[in-house]
Formats: sequence, C-alpha cells, structure tokens
Amino acid sequence: MLNVCLFEPEIPQNTGNIARTCAATGASLHLVHPLGFSISEKAVRHAGLDYWKDVDIVEYDSVDDFFLRHKDDENLFFFSTKAEKCYTDIDYGSLEGDIYLIFGKESKGIEEDILFRNREKTVRIPMIGDTRSLNLSNSVAIAVYEVLRQKGFPSFKMNGNLRKYSWEDAR
Repeated sequence: MLNVCLFEPEIPQNTGNIARTCAATGASLHLVHPLGFSISEKAVRHAGLDYWKDVDIVEYDSVDDFFLRHKDDENLFFFSTKAEKCYTDIDYGSLEGDIYLIFGKESKGIEEDILFRNREKTVRIPMIGDTRSLNLSNSVAIAVYEVLRQKGFPSFKMNGNLRKYSWEDAR
C-alpha cells in the first residue's frame, strides 16, 4: 500500500490537492499535527473537497507519534531539497509492504535531524539552479506516480474514451 505522509502541513489548498491525488491513486493520506488549518467536516465541505470522503486519512498528534507508530516500518522515504540522492534512485518496484512518502511543511520542510538519521532514505526531486523548491502538492504527485510507475500501475485504468469518437474509428 502506498502512503503519503505530511509533517505539519500549513496550506490547506496543498493538502486538498494532495488528498485528490490520494483519492485518484488509492494512496492513504497521513496528516501529522499540528496542521495549519481545520479538517473538520464543515471546513472540508466549505472548501469543496467532495473527494475527501474517498481518502483513507490517518492522523497523528505529532512527529514523535508518527515515528512511535512506525518504528518497525522499513519503507519510509523522506523528500527534501537538502537530500543528495535522487528520488528515482530508489527501486520502489521491488519493495514489499507499505511504502511511506514523507514530506515536510511548506515553510521549512522536514527537520534536519530527521533527515540526517534517515539519510539513506532521504531523496530529492532535481531542479535547475537555485530554485528553492517545487510546490508541495506537485512534489507529492511526482513521487506517487514514480512509485506507481515502477509498480506497473496495479489495478489502474489504463485506457480512456472519447465522448464523440471511438479510438477504433481512427484505426
């Protein structure tokens, strides 16, 4: 199972976009408090997140709570602009069990002591020059689809349909 974990996300629109990616891919969304916004039913409904109910959401009181509950998990991958290794260097396709893609808050990322302790599983998405970072929801989408690509898009619908034409008509 694929899991997206957000450590202390601050921007509700990013988390909403990430929830939509999770809904479209079957990934679970793990939210580590404190959050910079409310995810109450009223707030979610007001934001128009009609797919929120389709996402498996797991909440944690803190980063320490997350690590306590996942101390035996091996497939934890930390995404950071400070990493030396590229996210495509990981062979996600061969991994067994749950995979956790972990992202930090928009303003600061993941704390450096966590990155250092997990340096073998800390990865970055390459960018040119001195670009500060990609948008969080874009980064999550890139990472999720790389894992799914390597896994062969299991159980995914791979063909689309035109409304006005048939693809067969073009052959």
